[in-house]
Amino acid sequence: MYAVFKRELFSFLNSLMAYITIGVFLLACALLLWFFPDTSILDYGYAEMNGFFNLVPFLFIFLIPAITMRSFAEERREGTYVLLATRPLSDLQIILAKYFACVVLLLFALIPTLIYYYSIYQLGLPKGNVDAGAVIGSYLGLFLLGNAFISIGIFASSITKNQVIAFAVAVFLCFFAYSGFASLSKVFELSSLETILVNLGINEHYQSISRGVLDTRDLIYFITFVSVFFGLTKLVIGGRKW
Repeated sequence: MYAVFKRELFSFLNSLMAYITIGVFLLACALLLWFFPDTSILDYGYAEMNGFFNLVPFLFIFLIPAITMRSFAEERREGTYVLLATRPLSDLQIILAKYFACVVLLLFALIPTLIYYYSIYQLGLPKGNVDAGAVIGSYLGLFLLGNAFISIGIFASSITKNQVIAFAVAVFLCFFAYSGFASLSKVFELSSLETILVNLGINEHYQSISRGVLDTRDLIYFITFVSVFFGLTKLVIGGRKW
């Protein structure tokens, strides 16, 4: 499993795709946080990162599918999955190896953004006037959100051998999982179904963790969400004649 993980990770790092994708993500974050008038923290005037944490999930909707789209689609296109399947590995172990490789890339994208927190910490009046608890909670929320999107992206990659189609399907599913349930809930406003639909969406649980309060219900939600898409991916690759 470690060999598959290492192969997957280094295949990302040896291609320009990972660097371009992460570079575009960091550039977009910097422009939105510091330069664009409507979202600039310098114009906002408060030492907080709420704007950043509200914008990043929408960037993740495009970043993560770009990372995951090649996971199984490329294996199908090149016919290399048969060789992988002959190894003494279960389908779940193969999925996990690819998943953890994408998680490492997610961390590579998130870690450089800590410089934004350091900058705001230094610029605050008085110095250090930042709610560290909320920032830590928000970063944990982003990490869990990214993991959920990765599980969606790997599933989307398993259903097709075309990377562009895998990207498009993953973007749609990520957007629907993040915002779609909340939008659907408005149709059933003032009914019990509204609450159920809101709680099914990722955004509700992401916002809950971002407040700096770690609720086990939110952790269980993300673990369950990822597990469901692992199961769907296992079902797809297990029932296919490659």
